[in-house]
Amino acid sequence: MKQDVGFLPHTEFQSLLDVLQRAGYRCIGPTVRDGAIVFDDLNSVSELPQGISDAQAPGEYRLKQTDSPRYFAWANGPQALKPLVFAPQETLWSCERDEAGGMTFQMPQPVEQAIAVLGVRPCDLAALYIHDRHFLQQQFQDPYYLARRQQLLLIAVNCTHPADTCFCASTGDGPRAHYGYDLVLTELDEGFVIEAHSDLGKQQMQQLSLQEINTKQLKQVDVAMEESSDIQQRRLPSRNLNKALFANLEHPQWADIGERCLSCGNCTSVCPTCFCHKEIETPQLKGDASTHNREWDSCFTQGHSYIHGMTIRPDTAMRYRQWLTHKLGSWHEQYGRSGCVGCGRCITWCPVGIDITDEVAAICGEPPVEGTSE
Repeated sequence: MKQDVGFLPHTEFQSLLDVLQRAGYRCIGPTVRDGAIVFDDLNSVSELPQGISDAQAPGEYRLKQTDSPRYFAWANGPQALKPLVFAPQETLWSCERDEAGGMTFQMPQPVEQAIAVLGVRPCDLAALYIHDRHFLQQQFQDPYYLARRQQLLLIAVNCTHPADTCFCASTGDGPRAHYGYDLVLTELDEGFVIEAHSDLGKQQMQQLSLQEINTKQLKQVDVAMEESSDIQQRRLPSRNLNKALFANLEHPQWADIGERCLSCGNCTSVCPTCFCHKEIETPQLKGDASTHNREWDSCFTQGHSYIHGMTIRPDTAMRYRQWLTHKLGSWHEQYGRSGCVGCGRCITWCPVGIDITDEVAAICGEPPVEGTSE
């Protein structure tokens, strides 16, 4: 048997967590909490959503119990990897004033625990690639992001049950994982086809009692990936909408969206690639110390575009236009690709059910015939 591929039966699934925990990893994986599938600490595979399926639609998310033996027969929940590498709130530095009036600054040294994340979807691996481009490959690397990123071991799961709101096939980011992971699982009814993609992943695989993979199982994986791609009905007109969007900045559809959008920021919170933030000072009451904090923000808030007595984007239509043209358009100039990975979260978790694929089609034109979306 090749060292980088094997079959892990459901009955031996717990051994994967045991191997990771013995290696010192804190294991995180999908669990059911408050009616949604979210990442949380994981000690046993019994905590995974086995036999759970989801129903997603614009503005709608529901879970239901089934008799399926599978642990991953559902699409993604509201969380991605973003909170694990880009903290929702953190202190960047603190400042203290001594009795003589001198100022001293201290930057907390990031110390992060090694984390193994089980159940990472291909769309979220694509989003992590974009975050790496932003936080790590510029002239100045973000030390807080870097410290967390270096401690991650990523176990991907190929998506066999996309939601109605998914469109990763049209963005090229799923349903099969192609990069960015250490191990990848493809679930069948009896267990998992497991493959390693890094030396670290191979080290973990070598400690598992795996069965030899057979031709039938490999064929089942290929069929599952084809079906998962074919079942997706939503798509974007093109993978590069830079010219099309900026050629339609005055399209009446922006005003129509502005009438429906609540500017709540849900879409930017669940989006795996959004990284807008603000930095605020938190002074102590005595006035001799303060902390400089960074926390998530959204381009849908009034304060995000407030500069020197004026708000650059004063209404919701302009804020939505900023979000969409940046993510689907100008990110090509910054990162060499769109900022959308087709996860569909912004559609599911929008309170009024705004569908990004419908809005883009209205602004830029209907999706092309199958096979011409490049």
